[in-house]
Amino acid sequence: MKNTLLKTTALLTALALPVGATDLDKMTAEERTIFRDEVRSYLIENPEVLLEAMQVLRDREAQQEANRDEQMLSELSPEIFNDGVSFVGGNPDGDITIVEFLDYRCGYCRRAHTDMIELLAADGNVRWVVKEFPILGPDSDLAAKLAVATLQHYGNDAYYALHNVLMEYKGPVNNGTLARIAQDAGIELEPIRELIDSKGVSDHIGRMHALGQQLGVTGTPAFVIEDTILRGYLPLADMQNIVAEIRANAG
Repeated sequence: MKNTLLKTTALLTALALPVGATDLDKMTAEERTIFRDEVRSYLIENPEVLLEAMQVLRDREAQQEANRDEQMLSELSPEIFNDGVSFVGGNPDGDITIVEFLDYRCGYCRRAHTDMIELLAADGNVRWVVKEFPILGPDSDLAAKLAVATLQHYGNDAYYALHNVLMEYKGPVNNGTLARIAQDAGIELEPIRELIDSKGVSDHIGRMHALGQQLGVTGTPAFVIEDTILRGYLPLADMQNIVAEIRANAG
């Protein structure tokens, strides 16, 4: 930052105009030509200034995005962390909450699933909230509906069993395969067949979509870990580091 300031000062000195004008609209045509020539000359002689300026801009934009995320998380906190309808796994009373937006047909979500299972097994103080966010077509939509219907009718344990099956299932998800998927998860399909296509299930998924869109989620997986939004796949080691850092700062 110090070097940037020094070079900026040098630039302003190099661009000193004959009449001391600083407003381009108030310059004469001759003064504007001098100004542009000086800028061009300086940047050609010192191209590193452009790189530094771009980095400053990127840092500023990143900070602005972080500020926006912080404000959104504050405003939407109840809907994100305690909506009363989403699956809650891990330790319901854990000191760290990880909210995951996922699509059952997403390859990176499947990688994240393996990492999440390992994290929950190793850390008994993490609370895990799942938001269905199907974006990859009809199979994704039907898988999400099956999961939500299972949650609404059978509860958390059955949902978790089905969740694991869907994350490992590699075949198509359609009306012809639902019975097999349900059987693999140890649940009966018939009691929830009508529920799958119900307004209640569609409304649940629509609610998750609306929340994700408010948070700027455009792909899966995406995570909210306490006061941070992470859009994209997060390897296990990175997730563990973030959890450890949050705990350290809280202490």
